[in-house]
Amino acid sequence: MELKNCSILVTGAAGFIGSHLVEALLAKGARVRAFIRYNSRSDRGWLETLPKTTLENVEIIAGDIKDSDAVRNAVKSCEVVFHLAALIGIPYSYIHPRNYVDTNVIGTTNVLTASLDHGVKRVVHISTSEVYGTAQYVPIDENHPKVGQSPYSASKLSADLLADSFHRSFGLPVVTIRPFNTYGPRQSLRAVIPTIISQLLSRRELKLGATTPTRDFTFVTDTASGMIRGAEIGEAVGKTINLGTGNEISIGDLAILIAKQMNIELEFQRDPNRIRPGDSEVERLLSNNGLAQSVLKWKPEVGLDEGIKRTIAWFSENPSSSRIDEYFR
Repeated sequence: MELKNCSILVTGAAGFIGSHLVEALLAKGARVRAFIRYNSRSDRGWLETLPKTTLENVEIIAGDIKDSDAVRNAVKSCEVVFHLAALIGIPYSYIHPRNYVDTNVIGTTNVLTASLDHGVKRVVHISTSEVYGTAQYVPIDENHPKVGQSPYSASKLSADLLADSFHRSFGLPVVTIRPFNTYGPRQSLRAVIPTIISQLLSRRELKLGATTPTRDFTFVTDTASGMIRGAEIGEAVGKTINLGTGNEISIGDLAILIAKQMNIELEFQRDPNRIRPGDSEVERLLSNNGLAQSVLKWKPEVGLDEGIKRTIAWFSENPSSSRIDEYFR
C-alpha cells in the first residue's frame, strides 16, 4: 500500500513511539490524524517537540480510547489506522489492573469495531514482547507460548487475540506488530535506559532493580519503520510479526555500557521498589526477527552503541526530561 497522500490515524500519537511514528509518516507524505488523550491543559505530549511547520500538517483529535464514540469519529475517513494507544507501565498494573483492561482491551475493541464499520484498508495493531513472558526458548519466534506474567502483559495479549479474531471473523485487514524493547529520545523515565541515563546525569550512584534479566533493545526509529512496513506490505495482513534486533544484553551490562559512554565510574545500589514480584519478572527476551526480514523486508539499522549515544545526547540536551523523582510503583 502506498502511504503517500494516504489518510492515516495514529492512536497514542502523543507518546514516545507514537510521536516518532507521526514524524516518519509525515516524511512519507502521508496525511496524518493524531488521536491523543484529552486533558484540560491542551497538552499534546511529545508532539509538542515536533517543529511547528511539521505539527501544522497534523490533524489532532483529543479524546479517550475508552470512548467508543470518540474513537469512531477519529477513525472516520481514514484508510489506515496505527493503534498504539495503551496503558503501559508494568509496575502500575500491579496496583490498578482494571485500568489496563479498560484501556488496552476495551480501547482496542473500540478501534477494531470502528475500523471495521468504516471500511479501513489496514489496521496495524501494536503488541509487546512482554506477552511472551520469560523465554522458554531463544530466539523467540511468533509461535513461542504466550504468558501473561503481569496484568499489563495479560491485557496486551487479550488485545492481540481480539485483533486476530476481527481478522478471522470479519475479514478486517489487521497486521499485529510485536516490538521488543524500544528505546530512544522522548522515552519515559520509567523505562530502564532513560532511568539509567537520567540518574547518571545527576549523580554517580545508580539505583536499579534486578540486573540479571536480558532484553533485546531496538532504537525507536527502527521500530517506527517496521510499523510502517506493516502497513505497506500486503503479505503482512493476518500475521503477527516480531520487531527486534536478535541481540540481547543484561540490565547490568547495559548500565555499564551507558556509564562507559558517559565517562562515569559506576556504583550500583539495589532498589527494592524496582523489583517485580518473583513470578512476574521476565528474565529473558531475545527476538527471532526472521519473519520481519522475510515479509516486511525490515532489519534494524541503528546498533545499540549508536542508539545509546543518540539517547544520551537527547537527554543531556533536554534536562527537564531527566528530572528524577521518587520511584512510585
